[in-house]
Amino acid sequence: MKSLQEQIGINLKNVRKMRQYSLDQLSAVTGVSKGMLAQIEKGQSSPTVNTLWKIANGLGVSFSSLVEEEQTSVAVVRRTDKTAVQDLNELYNVFSYFPYDQQKKFEIFLLELLPGCKHVSEQHLSGVEEYLFVSEGEMAVSIGEEHYELKKGDSIKFTANRKHVYENKADGSATCFLLIYYP
Repeated sequence: MKSLQEQIGINLKNVRKMRQYSLDQLSAVTGVSKGMLAQIEKGQSSPTVNTLWKIANGLGVSFSSLVEEEQTSVAVVRRTDKTAVQDLNELYNVFSYFPYDQQKKFEIFLLELLPGCKHVSEQHLSGVEEYLFVSEGEMAVSIGEEHYELKKGDSIKFTANRKHVYENKADGSATCFLLIYYP
């Protein structure tokens, strides 16, 4: 297992390389000296919390992205290990399977719509896209004034800059996976 100091260095170097920044460019956007950044990347210096915040803010990344270990290449998500976030009426259950990742720019949820569920989602920021894949049951999706009926195996993709509604009009539950992409 790597020390926190080593992990910070690896994470910082990965972000810098991904953005194709030189150490000079990284210094310019973060306000941290080139020498200090080089020492941090090599694991030779343990940055203060303030320095890490300066780096995170300059790069526009989360503080935790600089200190957390990189996720493994395989992640198994078990439905039984997840707790739903519910609407007030408890007919709409959301299970976060893969939280938002700044580098990948998407998140994935499992949605469960019980009979009689009607979930209204307000418009998202411009450019946000939703990809919905129905895995069980039937559901209706309304986007603005357009209406779509979806069955098991169907999917829909749309720009989510308009109010949209997910509804289960059937007697059984409807389940779907939702990927939200943030440009």
